Amino acid sequence: MKLTEPEWLIMNALWYKHPVKARDVVERLPSTVNWAYTTVKTMLDRLVEKKVVGKSKRGNIGLYEPLVSRRQARRTAMRIMLDQAFDGAFGPMIHFLVEDESLSAEERKELIKILSGKSRNKGEQK
Repeated sequence: MKLTEPEWLIMNALWYKHPVKARDVVERLPSTVNWAYTTVKTMLDRLVEKKVVGKSKRGNIGLYEPLVSRRQARRTAMRIMLDQAFDGAFGPMIHFLVEDESLSAEERKELIKILSGKSRNKGEQK
């Protein structure tokens, strides 16, 4: 299950609270996103087809909820990026992250701490 950038926005709205109506998803999108209700509804229906989102009915109202956890989606996205950018090799990716100049000193320290097993949450955020 590969999510597009717009699908990530929809999924983030669903992970925040669910089940929800399509109109609730529209309201939860970032203020910089000005999608019409029909656009969001179409995207939700496509995510249902991809079996990433479930749809149920309460009367005439369609309710949507994620069928894939944020952790699962992140794992898939990372695996895709790892395979495409680093030929599936963790070592070069970690080296790149540690040496990346866009990381702050604090972020580098945190990454090193995670890699050495000293982080309480092992870097996983829900």
